[in-house]
Amino acid sequence: MERVTASLNTYRALPKVELHRHLEGSLRLDTMVDIARQHGMTIPADVLRLSTLVQVQEEDKFTFQNFLSKFNTLRMFYRSPDVIHRITREAIEDAAKDNVRYLELRFTPVALSRAERFPLHDVIDWVIASAGEAARKHNVNVKLIASVNRHESAELAEQVAWLAGERIGNGLVALDLAGNEAEFPSQPFYGIFKEAKQAGLHITIHAGEWGPAAHIREAIEELGAERIGHGVRVLEDENVAALARERGTAFEVCVTSNYQSGVVGTLEEHPLMKMFENGINVTINTDDPSISRITLSYEYYNACDALQMPQYTLKERIVAAAQAGFLPDDEKEKLVAQLKKELKL
Repeated sequence: MERVTASLNTYRALPKVELHRHLEGSLRLDTMVDIARQHGMTIPADVLRLSTLVQVQEEDKFTFQNFLSKFNTLRMFYRSPDVIHRITREAIEDAAKDNVRYLELRFTPVALSRAERFPLHDVIDWVIASAGEAARKHNVNVKLIASVNRHESAELAEQVAWLAGERIGNGLVALDLAGNEAEFPSQPFYGIFKEAKQAGLHITIHAGEWGPAAHIREAIEELGAERIGHGVRVLEDENVAALARERGTAFEVCVTSNYQSGVVGTLEEHPLMKMFENGINVTINTDDPSISRITLSYEYYNACDALQMPQYTLKERIVAAAQAGFLPDDEKEKLVAQLKKELKL
């Protein structure tokens, strides 16, 4: 472990950009224990037993069903406006501690509203308010992405898209389609995403993670995706890879998450470097730092250590992530210039 720690310090020092982090996968364990106590929730009394319900363990079966099951437990914790304010603030504080300079935090209003049936517009406003406050406090640039799930109704997605569109000026910049792509189609959402794009929202779509490369083509052509969440199966179809190259579509790759959810058999088999060598615009992200028990520094370490990405390439990918960010042009230019200076590129 010592070598890892020494190396990790190198990566901790790097300025970072995170494009793919779910708020619901970023809860601290001790915060969950606090929430449970305050709200009289029945959960395992000790933190280690709670951890088995909400974090991936070494002994778990690495399947997408098991990975997604962690969210079912997490959904029980969103019990009050205070809780939502707190987990938003802490997610941003944790990113700032890891030297993340630009963070796009995605959150699922339907998931956050479910336990107590909060109105969706309230939930969205709570996240916006807390994200703004934490971003200022920790001096990190934060934009928000509203996420909707394939397994939930198109009506709910439409409500979220509508509310997000009304809040573009408040740091909410994009709409995301997530959830189980292996068993639920994207077609019901085509119209909603088209309208969201017309309203000025950026579009990022989870695709080609648990589903085939064809889903990536669908995301780009039918849903208007500017970026792809995961997309690790893109090379299975040369025509889809060509489309992604031609468009310069950025891929939000999450190495540990793909291993833990059974997308790849071992960490070393992850196609990150193959994607890069085939001209795919890859960026490196955490997905769900708490569920996976990781930081972005750790993911950078994995990319270079387990997947043999040269340090120089990693630095270039950090800048590529900034260039793919859903930022106004002037903010983006400033961020890119600052990163290039610090990374000596």
